Amino acid sequence: MSSNKPHGEAFDINDSDASKCPFLSGNQSQTAGHGTKNRDWWPNELKLNILRQHDPKHNPLGEDFNYAEAFASIDYDELKKDLTQLMTDSQDWWPADYGHYGGLMIRMAWHSAGTYRVGDGRGGASTGNQRFAPINSWPDNGNLDKARLLLWPIKQKYGSKLSWADLMILAGNVALESMGFPTFGYAGGREDIYEPEQDVYWGSETEWGENAARYDGEKDPLKRDLEDPLAAVMMGWIYVDPEGPDGNPDPIGSAKDVRETFGRMAMNDEETVALVAGGHTFGKAHGAADPGQYVGVEPHGASMAEMSTGWKNTFQSGVLDDVITSGIEGAWTPNPTQWDADYFDVLLNYDWELTKSPAGAHQWTPTKESQARMAPTAGGTGKQALMMTTADIALKEDPEYLKISKRFHEDHKAFEEAFAKAWFKLTHRDMGPKDRYIGPEIPNEDLLWQDPIPKVDYKLSDTDIHTLKSMIESSELTISEMVRVAWASASTYRDSDKRGGANGARIALEPQRSWKVNNPSELNKVLDVYQKIKETFNGEVSLADLIVLAGNVAIEKAAHQAGYSVEVPFTQGRGDARQEQTDIEQFNYLKPAGDGFRNYKNANVDAKAENLLVDKANLLTLTVPEMTVLVGGMRVLGANYDQSDYGVFTENVGSLSNDFFKTLLDMRYTWKETSEEETHFEGRDRATGELKFKATRADLIFGSNTELRAVCEVYGANDGEERFVNDFVKAWAKVMDLDRFDV
Repeated sequence: MSSNKPHGEAFDINDSDASKCPFLSGNQSQTAGHGTKNRDWWPNELKLNILRQHDPKHNPLGEDFNYAEAFASIDYDELKKDLTQLMTDSQDWWPADYGHYGGLMIRMAWHSAGTYRVGDGRGGASTGNQRFAPINSWPDNGNLDKARLLLWPIKQKYGSKLSWADLMILAGNVALESMGFPTFGYAGGREDIYEPEQDVYWGSETEWGENAARYDGEKDPLKRDLEDPLAAVMMGWIYVDPEGPDGNPDPIGSAKDVRETFGRMAMNDEETVALVAGGHTFGKAHGAADPGQYVGVEPHGASMAEMSTGWKNTFQSGVLDDVITSGIEGAWTPNPTQWDADYFDVLLNYDWELTKSPAGAHQWTPTKESQARMAPTAGGTGKQALMMTTADIALKEDPEYLKISKRFHEDHKAFEEAFAKAWFKLTHRDMGPKDRYIGPEIPNEDLLWQDPIPKVDYKLSDTDIHTLKSMIESSELTISEMVRVAWASASTYRDSDKRGGANGARIALEPQRSWKVNNPSELNKVLDVYQKIKETFNGEVSLADLIVLAGNVAIEKAAHQAGYSVEVPFTQGRGDARQEQTDIEQFNYLKPAGDGFRNYKNANVDAKAENLLVDKANLLTLTVPEMTVLVGGMRVLGANYDQSDYGVFTENVGSLSNDFFKTLLDMRYTWKETSEEETHFEGRDRATGELKFKATRADLIFGSNTELRAVCEVYGANDGEERFVNDFVKAWAKVMDLDRFDV
C-alpha cells in the first residue's frame, strides 16, 4: 500500500484498499493470523508442528554457518576482560546493587540453566531460550530482561561468534570469578535458537503461580507427587516457592520440594546444598514494596514502546533499594559481592524468626538475641538486616541437609569444591558429551554425568567392513532381530540434552539391558552372537559399531528382498562404555514411555500412543516425512516390540516394501476399535468380513490424520516404493549417527 499523505497522518482505507492488503479484511482489527484456527475447532488434533520447528531457513546465520569455528576464533581473554569490566560498570538506567552486577548475572545464568529436567532432557541453557516467551516472562525471571540488555554491547561486539546461550552462562562464571570464587571451568558450544521452543511442556496451568494441576489436587506438601516430567513446583517458576510450599513458611515442606525439584534436574543432596548456599552467598532479593501496586506487566505483555522490557517499577526511584522482584527483601550474607564462608556462619550460628518483607512476603530474619551482623543496602548508603528464605531455612531444619550444611561449614574448601562442580554441572548438564565442548577452559576430568565413552584407536578398512558384514550375514540372526537391537540402541538418543544413542553400546549394560521394551531375552541372544563375532574377527571392532553395522546389514538384505540394491551409510568409530561409566539411575530416565516406531507403549502411561510417537520423533530430530517413512519401514521389517503383529501390514515380513502404506490406504479394508479406550483396532475385508490385520493408534494415525496421510500417499503410490526405500535408508542412517559429535 502507498499514500501521498504526510507521515504521521492516519490512513483512510476503503473496501477496495482492504481487499488488496494481506493484513486487513475491511477492518483494521482483523489482522492476519487472528482468525479461527484448526486447533480452535479441533483442540485434540495431533501436534505435528513440533517436528517442523527450528527450520534452518529461519536461522539468519544460514545453514552453512559453523558456530564451533566462529567461537574458537574469539579472543577469549579479551571477552572475559570485557565481562569482568561490565560487572562494575554500573549503568544509570539500571544501577548495580552494591556497584556490582555479579548477583544479577549469576541469577540470570542460574535461571537459564535451571529449567533443565532429567525426565525428558528438555529445558536448560543450551539454546538461549530465556530470550523467548514464556520463559522471558515467567514471574521467577523478573528483571532478568535487564541483565540481558546489559550484556547486549558485548553480544553486539562479538556478534555471531558468541551465542546468547554461551554468553549468559559465561557471564555467570565471570561474575563468580570477579567476586573471588574459583570456578571449575567453562565450555562454549551452545547454539542459539531463533524461535521459542514449542516442544517443552511446562504444565497445564493457565495462571502464573498455579500448581493444582501438577499435584492432582493433593494439598499436603509432604504427600503430594509432582507430575512428570515437570521439575518446578508451580507455573512460571524455576524451582520452588522461596516462601515455602504454596506460600506457607514450612521449612520441612520446603525441604521436600527442594529435594524433589533439584533431584529432577539430576542433583543429589550434596549438590543441592552446595548450589543453594553457593548461589546465595552473593547478591540480594528485592521486595521494597507491594508488587501488585507498583510493578507492571512482564516483557511479553508490555507495550511496544517498552521495547521487550517488562516489570516496570513505579515505586519511588524504581531501582537499587526500591527494586521489586521476588517480593523478598534483603541479602543472605554480610558481604554479598565477596566469596566467603559467611552463608553457613549466619545460617547455622544465628537463630531465625519468621517475618515479612515490605512487600508482604514471608522471610526469616535473625533474632535480636543473635546480635547478627548486617548487610549493606543495595544503594550503599546504609545497612539492613540479613535475610533467609524458607527454602534456606530448610537446609537447617531437614536432618540430611543439616548434616551436609555442618560439614560444609566446618570445611570451607570442601564446600568450595562442591559448589564449583555443582555449578559446572548445572550450567553444562544439557550440552551432552565433551566432544561438543569448545574453548580453553574445558576441565580435563571426565565426570560421570557427562556419560563418558572411551575413544577407539582402530580404523576399519573397506575389507574389514566387508568381512564383518559377511560374518554377520552368516550368523543365524534374522533381519527383524538385528533391526530391533540396532534401533533399541540408537533410539535412546534425545536431542534435548544430547544423551543416549548407539555410541557406547550401553544397551549391553544396565539399566538398558533389562528394559522390558528391549526384550531382554532376545537382546542377550543377539549380543552373544555379536560378542562371538567380535572375538573371532581378525582385528579390533567395538560392540557399538557391530550393533549398528548389523542393523545396516539387515536393511540392505531387506531392500534386496524387495528388489532394490542399497548400501546403508556406516560411520565407524564408536566406543564401548563400561558399567562404572554408566549412572544407572540417570540412564533410566531415557527409558521410553512409548516408542511408536516399535509399536510399544507402557500400559501405565496415560498419554496417547500417537502423541508419544511424535514426542519421540521430536527428540530424535525427525521431520514428519522421516517419522512416517521409519514407521512404515519398521513395520514391514517386523521390528515391533515383543514381535507383535500390530501394524505389520504385509505378507512378506523382512522385505523392505511399501506394503504398510498400500494397506493403510486400501479401501478394501474397514477398521473397527477392539477396546473401549480405542487403543487397538482390527481391519477386516470389506466384502468378506475376514480379519486381515491388527493395528494400534500409532498405526492408524497415519491414515486418519490428513497431514500424515498426505505423506503416506507419496510412499503408497505405484511409483512410491523406490522413494520409500531410499528415504528409509537416509532416515535410518540419521538415527544411527545422531550421537556422533566426534565426527
